[in-house]
Amino acid sequence: MTPTPVPAPAPAPAPVHWKLVIDSADPHAQADFWSAALGYTVEDNSAFIEQLLSLGALPPEATVDFHGRPAFRDLIAVRHPEDPYDKERGTGLGRRLLFQRVPEPKTAKNRLHLDLHPGEGRRADEVGRLTALGASVLREVREPAGAWVVMTDPEGNEFCVH
Repeated sequence: MTPTPVPAPAPAPAPVHWKLVIDSADPHAQADFWSAALGYTVEDNSAFIEQLLSLGALPPEATVDFHGRPAFRDLIAVRHPEDPYDKERGTGLGRRLLFQRVPEPKTAKNRLHLDLHPGEGRRADEVGRLTALGASVLREVREPAGAWVVMTDPEGNEFCVH
């Protein structure tokens, strides 16, 4: 009797590149807020946009002036300043938040949110800093498992500061 061959284990899946996309009424204002909140860099896609405009592949009405340079009208991203990025397009290749314009307002609680961890003993200062940037405090939570502050960004998206 011939032994049944044992199948080779399936290869492990490769890590998936991702970005968190956040709907917004004003993506550029959100990018300014979140880049300041996280210490991230607002992506500069201006060289790529200028190339698309010169080729006629992007209509001028699909762009806006953002801090003195062309930007896509309906989307903009922020990236971690230490992560790699595509220098030709200005697009981050690591940790990113992408803000996209949508016509409808936020109507319900987030199903996904960011937790910010400023470090031991720094929560109150961080909440004050974020409030000065335009965030609002929704509530303070104290439970046996820990304490945190639930806040909203300028468009009402919830996030927590631990």
